[in-house]
Amino acid sequence: MSDKLRVILVDDQCLCRRGLSELLANSYDFDVLGATGSIDELRTMCLDKPDLLIVDLRMKPMDGISLVRQLRSEECHIPVVMLTMSDSETDLADAIRAGVRGYLLKDMSPEDVVDSIRRVAAGELVVAPAMTVKMIDLLRGDQSDQEPRNSLKLLTEREREIIQLLARGDSNKAIAQNLSISYDTVKQHVRHILTKLNLSSRVKAAVLFAKEGGVTNDDFSTRS
Repeated sequence: MSDKLRVILVDDQCLCRRGLSELLANSYDFDVLGATGSIDELRTMCLDKPDLLIVDLRMKPMDGISLVRQLRSEECHIPVVMLTMSDSETDLADAIRAGVRGYLLKDMSPEDVVDSIRRVAAGELVVAPAMTVKMIDLLRGDQSDQEPRNSLKLLTEREREIIQLLARGDSNKAIAQNLSISYDTVKQHVRHILTKLNLSSRVKAAVLFAKEGGVTNDDFSTRS
């Protein structure tokens, strides 16, 4: 049985659709079911039941967030990854509230974009590393103290190192390089961290780390 991810690309620019389609299909072994800039064509393509949709934000006549809201109103709940140039906190908030499961930036490396897409398909909520602080600020405003206090004490020293880098916005690849361990080892540690803390995503783990005083916005402002 094929383990290819079956995706549909939504972008109003033909060149962007073609470039991303060729990149995903030829370099990363995705099954691209179709690419379109039309919601009517998208509705027809969705009958093939793709694993997820990859949607641009700035589109005409309907922007990506409005398109996702329209699909949700029609009971279409295929997971959506927003791939955009916008690093606006407002756009991020609107996208998440519309039901987007991934918010990625077009200046990310192809490898990090693909890794993030696969994580969304596996059930995670994923945002671009550069957007992590903004996501933390959003969740701080939206959530009460739902997680148990002092829960970080459940983690090993290595897991605390990893959650600190995760909260800083580092990708799994960057964490592996920073700690001189393998990429697969980082993924395993992240899974253990989420299980121990009873959290559903690395973003929520980053928020918990921030809430318990482990990181401040000043820590991020000094990063290059």
